[in-house]
Order: sequence, then C-alpha cells, then structure tokens
Amino acid sequence: MLKMTLPDGSVRDVERGISVLEFAKSISEGLARACVGADVNGEIKGMPDVLEEDGKISLLKFEDKEGKQVFWHTSAHLMAYAVQRLFPDVKFAIGPSIDQGFYYDFDTKHRFVPEDLEKIEEEMKKIVKENPEMIRKEVSKHEALQFFLDKNEKYKVELIQDLPEDSVITMYQLGEFVDLCRGPHMADVRKIKAIKLMSIAGAYWRGDEKNEMLQRIYAITFEKKKDLDEYLERLEEAKRRDHRKIGQEMRLFTMHEEGPGFPFFHPKGMVLRNILENFWREAHAKEGYGEIRTPIILNESLWRQSGHWDHYKENMYFTKIDGNDYAIKPMNCPGSILVYKSDLHSYRDFPIKLGEMGLVHRHELSGALHGLFRVRSFTQDDAHIFCLPSQIKEEVTQVIRLANSIYSVFGFKYKLELSTQPENSMGTKEQWDLATESLRQALEANELSYEINEGDGAFYGPKIDYHLEDAIGRTWQCGTIQLDFQMPERFDITYIDKDNEKKRPVMIHRALLGSMERFMGILIEHYAGKFPAWLAPVQVKILSISEKFNAYAMEVYNQLKAVGIRVELDDREEKIGYKVRNAQMEKVPYSLVVGEKEMENKTVAVRKRDGEQGGTVSVDEFIQSLIKEIEERVI
Repeated sequence: MLKMTLPDGSVRDVERGISVLEFAKSISEGLARACVGADVNGEIKGMPDVLEEDGKISLLKFEDKEGKQVFWHTSAHLMAYAVQRLFPDVKFAIGPSIDQGFYYDFDTKHRFVPEDLEKIEEEMKKIVKENPEMIRKEVSKHEALQFFLDKNEKYKVELIQDLPEDSVITMYQLGEFVDLCRGPHMADVRKIKAIKLMSIAGAYWRGDEKNEMLQRIYAITFEKKKDLDEYLERLEEAKRRDHRKIGQEMRLFTMHEEGPGFPFFHPKGMVLRNILENFWREAHAKEGYGEIRTPIILNESLWRQSGHWDHYKENMYFTKIDGNDYAIKPMNCPGSILVYKSDLHSYRDFPIKLGEMGLVHRHELSGALHGLFRVRSFTQDDAHIFCLPSQIKEEVTQVIRLANSIYSVFGFKYKLELSTQPENSMGTKEQWDLATESLRQALEANELSYEINEGDGAFYGPKIDYHLEDAIGRTWQCGTIQLDFQMPERFDITYIDKDNEKKRPVMIHRALLGSMERFMGILIEHYAGKFPAWLAPVQVKILSISEKFNAYAMEVYNQLKAVGIRVELDDREEKIGYKVRNAQMEKVPYSLVVGEKEMENKTVAVRKRDGEQGGTVSVDEFIQSLIKEIEERVI
C-alpha cells in the first residue's frame, strides 16, 4: 500500500500501481471528471500514469498552470491524430505544450494553407465526440525503435536512437495515432470543447537550419467556448496595442532594412527615452549608485577571461583593430570589473555600486527579431554591486525594494522566478548552492512568493527574474538580479580585509528595466500609446478654433512652454472637430481649445484624450494642475 498526502494534509492509503485517474475516482467521480493530471512529489503526471511511491499529491484542473500544460499536451496529440486522418503521408516530429497552447511539427509534401486549419479543427471535434482513450505503454528502446522504423517515422527514430540503451520508453496511443512521448496526458479528450488552430509557420528540425524545414501548426484549446472567445479577444486587443504599429503612428521609432534589428529613434521617441533614463538616474542616485560608462569594443582576450567566449561566442560580433582581435560587448559586466580593478579597495569601501546605461550588441537570428522586443543593439540599465559575503542578503533586499518602487510607478504587478544552475555553468556545485540559497533567503526574508525555474540561471550564477504583468494580463520578463562568485575569481578581483589579508568580493549583477528598448516597447503596449502625462512625448495640444484666435493660442503656448510643459500648437485652417479628433488619434493627454470666450476671459477649454470635458479654467490653474500631475507621476 502507498500513503498519499493531499494538500489539506489528509492521507489516503491506496494500492501501489493505481493510476492517477483511479486515485481521483477513489475520492469522487466528480473530482475525477474535473481533473486533468496531478503533481506527485513535484513531478507532473497524467491521468493514465501510475503511482509507485509514497508522497504528496495535488490533483490538477485546467485552471492550474500545470493543468493547462497537461491539457495542451494532450491537445497536441489530438491535433496530430486529426492530421494523420486527413493527410496520411505526413511524418511526425514533435508536439509540445507551450505557454499559450501548443504546436506540432509535420513533414509532408502538402503545403498547409489556412483552409486546412479549418478542416483539421473539424476533424479534431469529430475525434472528441468519438472519445478515444489515451493509452500509455512502456516499451524497451529496441521495441520502440522497431515500431517507428516499421512506420517509417524517421524523426521519432532519430529521437529514440539518442536515448541510452537501457531506456524505458513511453508511448501514448490515441485511437489509431501512436506517439513517442513522455507525457503527461489526460485519460481522454472529452474535456477539449473549444479548439482554435492559430497559424502555420516554418521550423527547422531540432532548431538547426542545416536540417529539414518542417511545417509547424500553432493551436490552443479550452474546456469552454467562453474562455476561447475571451482569449481571442485578448489577442485582438494585443494587435491593437502592437508597439510596432503604435510606435510608427506616434513617430517614436522605426525599423529599416539598412539596419535589421537596430532601431531608429525619432525625436518623440527620444523624449520618452530620455524621461525614462532621467527617472532611472534619479532613483539610482538616491540609492548610492555611481554612474559609469565603458567602451562597447574591448579586446577578445577579455571575453575569453570572462567566459563569454566559451559560453556566448555565437551571439557576439567581432572586429579587428591594428591587427588585433576585438569583440563588441554583448554584456557590460567585464567593463564594470575593469573600473573596479582600477583602484585598490578596503573592506570599508563596500558595498560599491556601479550603474551603467550600457549599449550592448548581440547577434539574434533574423527570424527572431521583433520590433523593440528582440533587437541586436540595446541599452541595458545595468548595475554591478561589489559587496562582502556578509552583505549579500542586505544588498539583494535593497535591490528588491528598488525594483518594487520602480515598477509601482508604472502600475506594474509582477511575479518572481528563482532560476538555478544551468548545464553549461561555470564554478563548483558548492558555489552554486551557496549563491542560490542566498537569493532564496533574500526572497523569503522579504516575504515574496516565487517559482523555481530549474536550470535557467546565467552561466556564471543563479538569478531572480521579474515578470511584469501588463494591462491586458500578459507577462514580460524584465528585471533580473544575478549573484556571481565566478567573475570575481576569473578576474582575480580582491579587497583588503580588516585582518590586512586579500579577500574576494561577491558580485551582484542587476538590471531592472531590462533594456531601454524592450521596456519602451512594453510601456507602449501596456498603455496602448496613451502614456500618463509625465511620460507623454507631447503633453498638451492647443487647438485654435479659427485664425483670429491664433495670437491668443500662441500666447498660451508660450506660457506652457516657459514652465517646461511639452506642448504643440495646432493653428491650421481646419474645423475644430477635426483638430480634436486628430489630437485624440495622436494620444495627447490634454487638448486646450481656445476661441472667443477663452480669449476674452484668459481661459482654456480643457478636453482629455478619452473625450471627457475638463471644464473651462484659467491658464495658470491648468498649469498648476498639470505640473502637480507630472511631479507626482500620476498613472
């Protein structure tokens, strides 16, 4: 018998080898119908999977994050089965769940078109009505290899050949479709009520451009049509907020073929960028950071010493100067270390906080480039804190507090991830364990909830990542705090301790906005271009009703300009309704309409960009109100 502990602490005795489905039924039939899988001792299992050891079990529903992954993984098999029925010559590659839905990669001479997606959807719905059972089988490597060789499934054969000889391999059968898969899956497909195949894309087998180009179908499914409708509406809203479209309409930035992945910022875009940089400098000056600037081109030997050559070379750009090899920096940390090493340091100097708006270049594949979100040249709001081991917890805590204060200004909520040692890491397990535990303690000391992201740390240390939630519920990875014992060792940086001995400091890498470019893109989409007044490139537009009021409009314009308000004057010979609509299209926070009554009384008629009337007020009254709004950074 097994002892399984439920989240409420209750313990149930069950037979060894019982499936998750049978376990759920032992509690209630209704619960079994609602569940899609289970978390067993931290491992996600599907409904057909068996329980083999004592432990903790939490049954998962679709609304759980892990439950969605089980649901969408099962849906990928359903889609593949439908494709097999419609296109019998297809060869199958892989079909995982992803953050929003799932995809499957297919190899077929037939070129999928949008009309095919509708046919596949209908076939998936037919299969759901048939309700085939998801059957799990365990086989040896030899048996699996023979099975897929007989079916001429070369991609499955290649995956199996890469596995150790003694592997126990799981295969899942759904109707007539059999797939090589670790799972986890639902027991059947009845819960898949709402289906939408989203798009077709090309994808190289195993992500290698030397391999075959496959056809990838992206899709998403839900338990209820209402949830699918809401998801599709969010996608439409995301399209309306696309920073590339809004950025061009508002003349903030453009991208050009002459510089793929290198954004061009226009005057209004630079206004926004400079506001953000000034805000960053103000916040960091208060926290005791000294600002530095380091070169963007440094000798190749430096990058070998830092470890970037071994771990990041494929993402770097190189050049020659005076016959010597140089690299354009992909990260700012080595430059910051050289600044540190230019002076002798005592334990009394710590912590030393060096901040840098550092321009870096990284080679991204052309297909991955996406507006300001994925570029080849960007400015990190970097900072490096050199501290004593005894100061780690306090310094990380201070960074956490600074991050919170910065994100709250923009109205962002966030989630945290603690990313642990990756496969290609530098240093010893002991160093990594110490670094990871230090970050964990700082998070828990600040009573912050977080998720563990196994194996996704930087190659030199574990990290805390901030995932910001925008106005329509999407999340964006922005800030990061990374603890590093490796760079100080590789660069032999030291300080003189109170016992007059040389010791090695700890290095904290951190960026809070992440990159200026990406953060600007996120803000554009978060606000849909309707920036709060303190951020808006143009804060006020003065609209003259007719030519005879242009002189007064100019007088108001000069008053606002004199106190630093970013203002434009629209004195064109156009109807006032057209001018108002134009200002709203340009997303200017305030329009001031001036006509005969306003000129006589030295007032302005205030209109907000959402169409709300702000009443008629004196120019001074409007200025005082707007300046207060700007100074308080009202959202």
